[in-house]
Amino acid sequence: MGMWSKIRRVGQIAEAAPAPPELADTPPSLRGSFALRHVDVGSCNGCEIEISGAFSPIYDAERYGAKLVASPRHADGLLVTGVVTRNMARALNDTYEAVPDPKIVIAVGDCACNCGLFSGGPGVAGKVADFLPVDVEVPGCPPTPTQITEALRRVTGR
Repeated sequence: MGMWSKIRRVGQIAEAAPAPPELADTPPSLRGSFALRHVDVGSCNGCEIEISGAFSPIYDAERYGAKLVASPRHADGLLVTGVVTRNMARALNDTYEAVPDPKIVIAVGDCACNCGLFSGGPGVAGKVADFLPVDVEVPGCPPTPTQITEALRRVTGR
């Protein structure tokens, strides 16, 4: 019984947190629920570990209306990690084109936002914003699950 009371209290504290302000240009059709296709375009895998943490039972990003999907055709937006490498630039663009309109792009991590440690590298084509219109940036190397969840809440408005 003691363990269940702790879990209930944690859930109550997290649900009582005030919702962050909505992203000003989030289309109304995307507010409340949002399906994301994750695209790794040249990451060290640090951001992916934190994304999996954000969707774990502890941070539970799905309770705020964000979920990961396997196909860009089922997505409302992209969650992009890593610096865009020369080999992945076209794949990133093709994935973006496969997402139906309206769509949102979230760049996760310093590499996606500004090339991070890999800036100027021979295989680096650029940051995500050089290829796609980025709506939300989540800086950090890697960003924490809390930062990722807060960014997703801004998009969903929950």
